[in-house]
Amino acid sequence: MRIKGRVDVEPELCKGCGLCVAFCPRKVLALADEVNSKGYRIVAQVKPEECNGCTICAQMCPDIALTVWRSGRSKEAV
Repeated sequence: MRIKGRVDVEPELCKGCGLCVAFCPRKVLALADEVNSKGYRIVAQVKPEECNGCTICAQMCPDIALTVWRSGRSKEAV
């Protein structure tokens, strides 16, 4: 079974800097047209089926606006 991931974005913490978008190896994230109450474009998952839960996006976020969830198992033997 393949490891699947999901990225949750806290819209009011996101300032649309794009670091998570730039560093996502699977190009799961993109800046959306939607803006938060401060007027910043927020990040959204554009290819959620590609997310493997690597957490690089959350590690790069200077505002701790992302939470990554993982489910499934890798193909490696335990």
